Amino acid sequence: MGPGDLAHVLRHLAMQERPPDLLVGLHVADDAAVWRLDDRRALVQTVDFFTPIVDDPYTYGAIAAANSLSDVYAMGGEPFLALAIAAFPADLPKEILAEIFRGGAEKAAEAGVVIAGGHTVTDDEPKYGLCVTGMVDPAHVWTKIGARPGDLAFLTKPLGTGVITTALKKEQARPEHVDAAVEWMLRLNRDAARLLARFPQVRACTDITGFGLLGHGYEMAVASGVCLEIEAAAVPFMDGALDYAAADLLPGGAERNQQYLEEVDGSGEPRVRVDAGVPAPRAALLFDPQTSGGLLFAAPADSAGEIEAAFRDAGVPLWQIGRVVAGHGVQVR
Repeated sequence: MGPGDLAHVLRHLAMQERPPDLLVGLHVADDAAVWRLDDRRALVQTVDFFTPIVDDPYTYGAIAAANSLSDVYAMGGEPFLALAIAAFPADLPKEILAEIFRGGAEKAAEAGVVIAGGHTVTDDEPKYGLCVTGMVDPAHVWTKIGARPGDLAFLTKPLGTGVITTALKKEQARPEHVDAAVEWMLRLNRDAARLLARFPQVRACTDITGFGLLGHGYEMAVASGVCLEIEAAAVPFMDGALDYAAADLLPGGAERNQQYLEEVDGSGEPRVRVDAGVPAPRAALLFDPQTSGGLLFAAPADSAGEIEAAFRDAGVPLWQIGRVVAGHGVQVR
């Protein structure tokens, strides 16, 4: 479902009165719900699932689990418990479903998470994911609110999973490009999140998934009341992604994201503005829906050197891709 349709169907739920212990819910577009237990503990809860994006069932299960866990990390939390959600055609061998479950369970175990149960239904197409519960200090919850003019914007994974997996489905992807994309999707956001937890000056954070870099960047910008300036040339892409985008192998979600984000919002301005000089394949990939994408966060410029050094010393990827300025929405330079 595209972002415009989603906003439409959720509008009535978002208007419900918010209990005081619901720190993060539908009143703002964020990555997970947060419920305060006491002054030092809050639960973080999220759910995500999707259809296969790779051929191997074990790998599919592991990617789906990493993707589901990501929202807890994006809120500054540590996941510890999960329930599995699966839909499966009745005529497919049960061994395939067992491999999907095994992949998900082993990826969850890597994160220190126990899958304690779940629910399955019969469906025409396989679907798998997790409902994840984590814990966070309520005083240190990361949300999309809080980016300020003068901050710098950082990204922890390159873009390209949507276009590469689409090229795979159309049998036009090179194996080495698929293998590299799978490695990125299997990478937990745990290490990046734990590094960021050392820096209380980090103001806003989200992970990049179905709405693409520009969609999730717009959510951060509008929630914070600022403009996010993205330097197109600074955004990292996976090997092969630009070539596949130039060959028009983008998934349908990229087009839906672009249509929504180029529309005018309540401010009277387009949600996203892309400079005419940005090459078309590079611009298109900024709308590309990601699976198990990286963290996008904003931090004060005077902390950038320390944060970059911490990531470099730990061997965790990090790219500075833009800045926060006064204004509205997202501007791609």
